[in-house]
Formats: sequence, C-alpha cells, structure tokens
Amino acid sequence: MSHASPAQAGPPRAIALAQLTNAIGDGAYYVTSALFFIRIAGLSAAQAGLALTVGWAVGSVAGIALGHVADRRGARGTAVVLALGTAASVGSFLLAGSFWTFLLVICVYSCFQCGLTAARQALLAGLVAPEHRTRARARLQSIVNGGIAVGAGLGGAALYFDTKLAYQAVFALDAVCFLVAALVLLKLPRVPRSATKEARFTVLADRPYAVLTLVNAFLLLYMPLLSLAIPLWIVQRTSAPGWLPGVLLVVNTVSVVLFQVRVARRVTSARTATQAIRFAGGVMFAACAVFALSAAGPGWMSAAVLVAGTGLLVYGEMLLAAGAWELSFGLAPDGQQGQYQGFFGLSTAVARMLGPVLLTTLVVGGGPVGWFALGGLFAAAGLAMGPVARWAARTRDAELVAAP
Repeated sequence: MSHASPAQAGPPRAIALAQLTNAIGDGAYYVTSALFFIRIAGLSAAQAGLALTVGWAVGSVAGIALGHVADRRGARGTAVVLALGTAASVGSFLLAGSFWTFLLVICVYSCFQCGLTAARQALLAGLVAPEHRTRARARLQSIVNGGIAVGAGLGGAALYFDTKLAYQAVFALDAVCFLVAALVLLKLPRVPRSATKEARFTVLADRPYAVLTLVNAFLLLYMPLLSLAIPLWIVQRTSAPGWLPGVLLVVNTVSVVLFQVRVARRVTSARTATQAIRFAGGVMFAACAVFALSAAGPGWMSAAVLVAGTGLLVYGEMLLAAGAWELSFGLAPDGQQGQYQGFFGLSTAVARMLGPVLLTTLVVGGGPVGWFALGGLFAAAGLAMGPVARWAARTRDAELVAAP
C-alpha cells in the first residue's frame, strides 16, 4: 500500500478541508438539533432521546460493516458515497413528521455518519505513512474543533431567532456541508483496495483489540462531563454562575485547537502511546479531585476551581486522544483499517450511551465522593491500557511469526 512521503506527513489538504466542512455543519447541528426535534418536528423529549439512543447504537454496529466495505471497495469511493448519503439523510430530517419516520431517519443518518468516520480513518491510513498518522490525526482534530466552534456560532444565531425557518436553514447548511465534503474527497488519490484473504470482520474475533476498545470507552466517559454532568453539578451543587458551562466549553475547544498537535508530537510509538494514556488517567483523576473542591466556597472561587479543573481535563483529553490514535492505527492489520477503526469507534458510542446516566448518578448524586470515584476509574483505565496494548502487540507478533 502506498503512503504519503515523509515530506507530506501532515494530513492531505483535501482531507483537512473535508473535515473542516463537516465540522462546521456538525457544530451547527449539535447546537440546534434537540430543539429542532422537539419544537419543530413535534417529538417529546423522551421520544427524541429514545430515537437518538437507538439510532447511534445501530450506527455504531453499521460502522464496522461500512468500514469493511471501505477496505474491500476502496476508502475514497466509500467515503464519497457515505458523505452523499449523510447529506441526504440530514435533509430528510426536514420531512420527518412522526416518531417512526424520525426513528428511521436518525438510524440512516447514524449509519452514514459512523461509516463515514471509519472510511475517513481508512483513507488517512492509506495516504499517510504509519509514523506520521498520529500527528496527522492531531492536526485534523484541531481543525475539527475549530470548525465545530464556527458551526456552533451559526447554530447560536438560529437559536437567537428561534424560528422554524432558522432551524431549517441550519439543517440545510449541514446537508450542503456534507455535499461539499464529498466533492472535496473526490480530489484525493485512490487508496488501493485490501488484498487480504482474511475472513470478513476479523476484528470481531480479535479479543485484545476488543479489550483495548473497552478500556478506551471507560476513559472516554470524560465526554459527557462538560456537556451534561458539569452543568448540572454547577446548578445543583455549587454557587458558580449559571453561564459558566459555556465558558468551560470555550476553554476546552480553544485548548484543543491550540495545543492538540503539540501534545501529539510526543506520541511516536506504542510505548509512548501507553505512557501518554497512563499519564492521561492520572491527569483526569486530578481534574476530578479539583472539580470535587468546587462544591465549597463563594461563587467566584467555585468558578475559578472549575476553570482549573477544565484545564486539567482537556490536557488529559489531548493525551488520551494522541495515545488512542497511535494504538488504534498501529494495532490494526494492514488492509483492514476500515473495519478496525469502525470497531474502535464503538468506544465513543458506549461512552455516549452509558455516560449520561452513569455520570449524573455518580457525580451529581454522589457529590465529592462521586468525583473521586470517577477519577479512580479514569486512573485505573489509564493504567490498564499498557498491559492490554502489550497483549495485543504479542498476538500480532505471534501471527507474523506464524505467517508463511
């Protein structure tokens, strides 16, 4: 399989532009989708929540199959088709007038989105040399965060006007963004199809990689913190101002844009990846300990403590991301990056589905003790990643030795 030369170690411009375009549309979608589903589509909050949970569960499983398609049929062509499908499904939200049509559309949308993520990862793996993939992925992550911030601003404008036309314009924008991304992806060179004769979906029998994905899911429980658990914590357990969650999200986003690439430079091998993840678990434990302290003191003090905790949390997030990218790419067999990246994406889905209930119960319900328990979980998962990664590496060494 051909790769970009070391001189072109960064992500190809077309991938970066496609990711930026997607991120702008997604940022606007994230900010407005809940209100659109409830106030415009006419769903109840319970119906919207159920449909989203089912949809992302279906999409996560489909992402593995569509990643396999990218391996076998070509990552570029598959990514283009999935981007077009995502655009069509986003537009279909405007026509969903009942719970069942909405459920169907969200399932289709989630399948296309998860499949597109896996196909883009396979595309990156095919175009960038292995030793440069983590840094390339870090640059893309910085671009994505910047795009989401821009899109969130556009979504905020729609929230300000709070009209049906404004919400419809956001969904139309998101659909157009995916259309543009599909056109941009066509500019990329073709990635050779996989020539491997392995059985279909070999990732499902790869126990070390499955455990690696599970451990990563525990670490990714940080994701619902800033969007759900901390806002509830601020309102119910601290005297900090109610507008503070918005500031914390800005701190998180800007930090990733500015520092993710710099943090990822330290991760160049499986050994440095596991070191980064172990350190990330410790930093996240420290962040949780700081968040626990925010329950005491006046409003300004609680706010300062929460900002400090958010700084630690985003540092741990960046370390974890860099380490996870290195391991997920490096431990996936050549020619099977699509299905392996689709499977590794299950860790994000699990964190998103289980995180809200677990974190609200543990943190908001448990108070400072709950914060320390969550921090202990992060630290334990960070420590566990090293042995799991070594186990996975040994199985791959054994397979290579046994190969003819």
